[in-house]
Amino acid sequence: MGQHGVGVMEIRAMTPADVPLVSDLERRVYPEPWLEGVFLDELSQPSRIYLLALDGEEVVGYGGMMIVFEDAHITTVSISPEVRGGGIATQLMMRLADAALASDAEHLTLEVRMSNDAAQALYRKFGFVPVGVRKDYYLNEDALIMWASGINEPDYRDRLQAIREEL
Repeated sequence: MGQHGVGVMEIRAMTPADVPLVSDLERRVYPEPWLEGVFLDELSQPSRIYLLALDGEEVVGYGGMMIVFEDAHITTVSISPEVRGGGIATQLMMRLADAALASDAEHLTLEVRMSNDAAQALYRKFGFVPVGVRKDYYLNEDALIMWASGINEPDYRDRLQAIREEL
């Protein structure tokens, strides 16, 4: 395993061949993990974008998004517990935001656990604001619904550029 951190890993499109390794990480991270079939189904949909972060051959994170007209819904961002805080989630979010813009999306949306302060801080950095709550969205936990609107506007592109410069 290499030295984890910003700039160490490769980020590329997830393929069906990656699903077993992604599923291994999914089971380590979540109490109710997605099954391999869910990932395979997601990858088969043309409106879905899934990215993989690799440190050498090791999957250290992944993120996914679905595009629905002008909305880009981030379905998952998961980072290996051993490398959290190393900037991998920021890089995945940057690539997802870039993909949303390339797909002509105008808004980004997601749900995040109410207890996940670190993820909420990351999403706020990307311009997301809380807009509601989904009761019991997760196993015995509510989800905070967050949106970033106007991502196709110059102000949002400036925000992304500032984050890019921090990387």
